[in-house]
Amino acid sequence: MATVADVDAVTAAMATAFDTDPVWGAYSFPGPARRAEQSERFWEYCTRTALRFPNTFVTPGCEAAAVWIPPGEPEMTSAQEAGLAALLTDMLGAGQAGTVMDAFALLDAAHPHDEPHHYLSLLATHRDHRGRGLGMGLLGACLEQIDRAHLPAYLESTNPANDARYMRHGFRPHTRLELPNGAPVTTMWRDAR
Repeated sequence: MATVADVDAVTAAMATAFDTDPVWGAYSFPGPARRAEQSERFWEYCTRTALRFPNTFVTPGCEAAAVWIPPGEPEMTSAQEAGLAALLTDMLGAGQAGTVMDAFALLDAAHPHDEPHHYLSLLATHRDHRGRGLGMGLLGACLEQIDRAHLPAYLESTNPANDARYMRHGFRPHTRLELPNGAPVTTMWRDAR
């Protein structure tokens, strides 16, 4: 489980993993000269807000991280959402900040809220450690815990290249969304076991 001491390592994993992501890469941070710095600030904020729950799991060296939101809880509090909007506005300007916040709103509107479930908000492997199965191994370990609780799980796949990986772990497509730039997002559901 991640602690405050792991924030820098988890942030680095997120920033490098999502650098070329169709949603959390150039769509959200379009300025290539500042993308890395802006992305790091964004993911640090998201990592810190998630640590209010004891549900951020990491591999032993923090090469991969999985951020889970427990059943019935919002991803961010109202104050954290306001802080995120302020951070994005400061970094990107009001127009681009609105684009990113609109993406969050679209994802939230598609999120099922009628059945308690664990929500995989983020899963990332640092680019220096890709291809070793660390992220999927971490996901599998987390799902074993969720299965012991007999609860379903939900996620949003912002990169179609990952859909099949999630399906191998029992997730099935739930909803298909499209952002204004055409980037596809597949929401996925995994029944309780």
